[in-house]
Amino acid sequence: MDRRKSIKSIILGGVAGGLALNGCKPENVEPTGENIALAAEKHFGRTPEEKELIEKLNAEQFLHPHEMATLNVLVALILPANESYGSALDAGVPDFIEFMTKDYPKFQTPIRGGLMWLDHKSNTDFSVEFIAATPEQQKTLLDAIAYPDVEVPENERPLEVQFFSLIRNLTLTGYYTSKMGIEDLGYVGNSPNVWDGVPEDVLKQHGMAYEEEWLAKCVDQSKRNTKAAWDEKGNLLT
Repeated sequence: MDRRKSIKSIILGGVAGGLALNGCKPENVEPTGENIALAAEKHFGRTPEEKELIEKLNAEQFLHPHEMATLNVLVALILPANESYGSALDAGVPDFIEFMTKDYPKFQTPIRGGLMWLDHKSNTDFSVEFIAATPEQQKTLLDAIAYPDVEVPENERPLEVQFFSLIRNLTLTGYYTSKMGIEDLGYVGNSPNVWDGVPEDVLKQHGMAYEEEWLAKCVDQSKRNTKAAWDEKGNLLT
């Protein structure tokens, strides 16, 4: 199993359950990637205060161009493209991480310091900055900080190791909550299934049967996405 498949199996088991669900919308609108993305751009479900904060943070820039260029290379190494989907860079993960440095300022020092460490270590070992190193050299640097000793408490590990763990977590979070990442997971959220009522053999076992009138009203699969409505007397209209 390659690295990407391993990551995907972990995400499916742990993160998918927490993703936003779109299958129980009362409107008769199919939740396509296009309208979900459009809703996200408009900050769907945000309070006015939240919208104001998001717009304020989007107008700011914490990481400078060289740091962003380094981050672009780093996230693509952590989660590269495969034959079906793009890399974390293609999914816009660097912009997500940049946003998180402003939304959660405690990330600023470890991320900026970690990016500086990558350049320093690359210059020391290979006489070039991290983004100018060869892919093999870059992977050599990352391999040295990517596998922490699990016996050592996280806050006692070397700072460069803590940095890489943070960036790796943010990369996976950013990718697998993006449109591309959700499609990669094959996650579709809650969707109405096809239900034909209680099985006939179970009904017979209990001496029960559906009334044809109600069977036609309640088990019409062509209307399963239609929102139920009643009149003033409680009679079902749809």
